[in-house]
Amino acid sequence: MVQIAEIKKEIEELPKQEYINLRQWFAKKDWEIWDKQIKDDSNSGKLDFLAKEALHEKNNDNLKAL
Repeated sequence: MVQIAEIKKEIEELPKQEYINLRQWFAKKDWEIWDKQIKDDSNSGKLDFLAKEALHEKNNDNLKAL
């Protein structure tokens, strides 16, 4: 198995465009993981408190128009 130190060394040696491509790939993977987590949390009800809080604030006229 490749060690993290080896991966870091290889990354540091990448040409600029390859480094940019790798950064973009990592960012995309991070967003995919985030999106899946949000979807899973929403489907499981973990985010229901946000809707309840928003409705509570709306019912108490505490929302501002944007």
